[in-house]
Amino acid sequence: MTAFNLRKYGIETEKIYRNSSVPVLYELGLRLEKGTAISDVGALMTYSGEKTGRSPKDKRIVRHPDSEKNIDWGDINIGLDEHTFMVNHERALDYLNVCDHLYVVDAFAGWDPKYRIKTRIICTRAYHALFMQNMLIMPTAEELANFGEPDYVVMNAGGFPANRYTSEMTSKTSIDVNLERKEIVILGTQYAGEMKKGIFGIMNYLMPLEGVLPMHCSANVGEKDDVTILFGLSGTGKTTLSADPKRRLIGDDEHCWTDDGTFNIEGGCYAKAIDLSEENEPDIFNAIKFGTVLENVVYDKATRKVDYTDTSITQNTRASYPIEFIDNTQIPCIAGHPENIIFLTCDAFGVLPPVSKLSPEQASYHFISGYTAKVAGTEMGVTEPQATFSACFGAAFMMWHPNKYAELLAQKIKEHKATAWLVNTGWTGGAHGVGSRMKLKYTRAMIDAIHNKDFEGVEFVEDDAFGFQIPTACPNVPAEVLIPKNTWDDKEKYHETKQKLVTLFNENFKKFADDVNSEILNAGPKKSEALEA
Repeated sequence: MTAFNLRKYGIETEKIYRNSSVPVLYELGLRLEKGTAISDVGALMTYSGEKTGRSPKDKRIVRHPDSEKNIDWGDINIGLDEHTFMVNHERALDYLNVCDHLYVVDAFAGWDPKYRIKTRIICTRAYHALFMQNMLIMPTAEELANFGEPDYVVMNAGGFPANRYTSEMTSKTSIDVNLERKEIVILGTQYAGEMKKGIFGIMNYLMPLEGVLPMHCSANVGEKDDVTILFGLSGTGKTTLSADPKRRLIGDDEHCWTDDGTFNIEGGCYAKAIDLSEENEPDIFNAIKFGTVLENVVYDKATRKVDYTDTSITQNTRASYPIEFIDNTQIPCIAGHPENIIFLTCDAFGVLPPVSKLSPEQASYHFISGYTAKVAGTEMGVTEPQATFSACFGAAFMMWHPNKYAELLAQKIKEHKATAWLVNTGWTGGAHGVGSRMKLKYTRAMIDAIHNKDFEGVEFVEDDAFGFQIPTACPNVPAEVLIPKNTWDDKEKYHETKQKLVTLFNENFKKFADDVNSEILNAGPKKSEALEA
């Protein structure tokens, strides 16, 4: 605790814990916050309350003449007037002012000093402070002493609800972003991921203004300094597959591609913990220790041992830890230009191949499409996988039109001669409910083959509908697994399901068709008339 104060924001609370040590935050959390405990390996187990996932329908962006022409307004980027923002802002201040104490985290978003932003988190829970100290890049003592004024401030008053009768509110939850005031106000949700993704949204707005591509992706680097970036929504394997003992982890979720190379926006990792095991995910499993935040997990009350298979609270159980908790990391989290770009998709229909090579035009098409299945638990109300399209594999966090990000990606792929791949971590042998999820060991083997250049001497076949190139052999993967129709017992059903997916792709892309060039448009899938043998 210091003499630091928040009066300039209209917050009179005197007891402020700023950038507190991990033991201090543990003590305060355990003493003051319901549902907090220490696991048998020393992680801080916390409970986020009613909301155990993001609430995307409750996110708002303030309309302002300086930025509104840049925003892709619609169902994702929903507008809010300045007056309503200030009503919610005042409600947050009222709540923060009645708190006995507050926490402040002053830290950086972005490892590259040229592009990083100074961020201030104001929150009411030790859990939230520790979470953001894990997820942001913490300043040294000298950097903190010279921190000055932050570029952006997050006021997390999530323990207090929004007023549902306030104009434009849809529930008691509201996450409001004001680019001109450089503030985010959170009401009615204590799910910590809202803070993390709020900062990511800000970076997604700022970076294209400087010709930098912000990406919802993980990244790692090999012994020869070859960089791979892996795009994908939550549940597609982005965190799991980037934590590769043979490669140094750059980051698991949020990166930028500049003229100089790649940098991580975050200082930590936020891994899904459902069914976590030492056997399948040793790096993540071993990163759970003192200093790690475990969200909404179920544990034995006597031994404090976590049961990662128990999803009675939520399927979206999570672990947040500093990136250095992974043994093999690249610190500082900055590296060169990507050699391989991997789009991870979770195909609930079971018709996409587990690995295929894309042309640059196909890469742009699939990037704009962002096809996957929404995995249970990532968002409120999603209880089973649902086919969905999320532009740029992260539409919920993108403020510009998807074409803005796609143009930057295409430009950088071309300039740096990167190779793009589509990897399906979803279903094989049939659609969801009939087939089974692709084995992790097979997916790892395919990623290894990409890194080892094992596909360079292999024969490829062209998919008749999607047009991408499918390798016919891969070390440590049965050949029949590589060609989806070979895994289906009912070939007629396979063909029918594939045509359905092609239709979904084409229907989804109609909204982008007027704004992309013909090469990208023609790189999309086409229906095949004949039944495949």
